[in-house]
Amino acid sequence: MNTYLWWRDAVIYQIYPRSFADSNGDGIGDLPGIISRLDYLADLGIEALWLSPIYPSPDKDFGYDVSDYCNIEPRYGTLADFDRLVAEAHSRGLRLIMDMVMNHTSDQHAWFQESRSSRKSPKRDWYIWKDRPNNWQASFGGKAWEYDQPTGQYYLHLFTKEQPDVNWRNPAVRQAQLEAFRFWMERGVDGFRLDVFNAYFKHPDFPNNPLKFGLRGFDRQKHIYDIDQPEMLPLLNELRALLDSYPERYSVGETYLVTPQKTVSYCGPDKLHAAFSFDFTSNELSFPWNPDWIMGQIARR
Repeated sequence: MNTYLWWRDAVIYQIYPRSFADSNGDGIGDLPGIISRLDYLADLGIEALWLSPIYPSPDKDFGYDVSDYCNIEPRYGTLADFDRLVAEAHSRGLRLIMDMVMNHTSDQHAWFQESRSSRKSPKRDWYIWKDRPNNWQASFGGKAWEYDQPTGQYYLHLFTKEQPDVNWRNPAVRQAQLEAFRFWMERGVDGFRLDVFNAYFKHPDFPNNPLKFGLRGFDRQKHIYDIDQPEMLPLLNELRALLDSYPERYSVGETYLVTPQKTVSYCGPDKLHAAFSFDFTSNELSFPWNPDWIMGQIARR
């Protein structure tokens, strides 16, 4: 009986496109450069490629501030280049995984530009605006709320101020984001890595986070209300149904500030296929780094 699952059993190789292979001598890696190295990657025994973000971006956070979910950053190439990459990868038996950054957009995204244009904008509620901020802190430092002078309100950003969080509670936002997944699957993409997916939803009442001991503002809070809200599970059910409507598609989530138990709760036949565990990447000096210890950590799940 063949029990092989490509997303579970394959060797997956992450590519950071801007530094991987430059095809035109401008000093920036690009999609044609990746295509030129596919034979080499296949010869290494790699079976799937995960691309860090290649969408249009002002680059305030190394491409994780996306200004268009359904296009390619011109420095990397074009949609035609991307289609050729998919075709060339598949012809060598290589799968392709995209990095989806959907907790927030760039402040240069057309959605946010329209949202901030007026309190009466049809897309005002596509982001999270408040007259008075709570005590939430941004992961990269400072407060998680930025005052926007033109309309006199604060918008939420869990990362940089140039990365406003979208409002996943808005059905129109939810539909637009799911359509982005469909857009790439129609182009042949095999899977998706979901950036900080468990932060998509925030508590609807926006209460202050409780305080705790920590070295900086973000670490001095218990992140109860800004991540891991119960609405995430129905969304994962909907996303999984969409993925399963295409053959052999895959999703892996980057869990953000969670326990191993919480990470496991996001995976299953009607949720994510897999989720990252960061147990092996923090407090490195205290880890014994032997096979028995690593196996024990895996068995806990």
